[in-house]
Amino acid sequence: MSDELLYHEKLSSQRTTVLFLALTLLFILLYNWRVSSGHLDTLAVVFLAFFIFFLFYSLNYRTLVIQITQESVRLRFGIFKWTIPFSNIESACIDVVPAFKKYGGAGIHFMTVNKRYRASFNFLEYPRVLIALKNKTGPVQDISFSTRQPEEVLQHIHDAI
Repeated sequence: MSDELLYHEKLSSQRTTVLFLALTLLFILLYNWRVSSGHLDTLAVVFLAFFIFFLFYSLNYRTLVIQITQESVRLRFGIFKWTIPFSNIESACIDVVPAFKKYGGAGIHFMTVNKRYRASFNFLEYPRVLIALKNKTGPVQDISFSTRQPEEVLQHIHDAI
């Protein structure tokens, strides 16, 4: 078996990047305001923590990379990677979830949908593919991820399984 690349996609979201950068800027400004007024207190530390959190999000969740080889589906969101061997894929389809879960945020999220625990690699404005696993990876039973071309991704997955 070969590790030949069958599909490759880099997905990004200007809206998400702008949102995370705006929140990063907001919290560093609030931190600086608090410290410059002579208050290095709990609230200043909270502002600094949110600044660091959103700075990490701004840098890490800029691009979702999707790769499909003859062996697996690989997802990479910054420093986080997930590989799904085809031997562990039970099924794949377009992801349909309630709006409050679909719009729960960009990045990597963990949630329960239909009593199945899922890891979701997503941007809000793109459709998602859902992969049901034969065997759990830790507590995760399903993986979903955003893509511009869900039909093509599904075709590759269905051909492989």
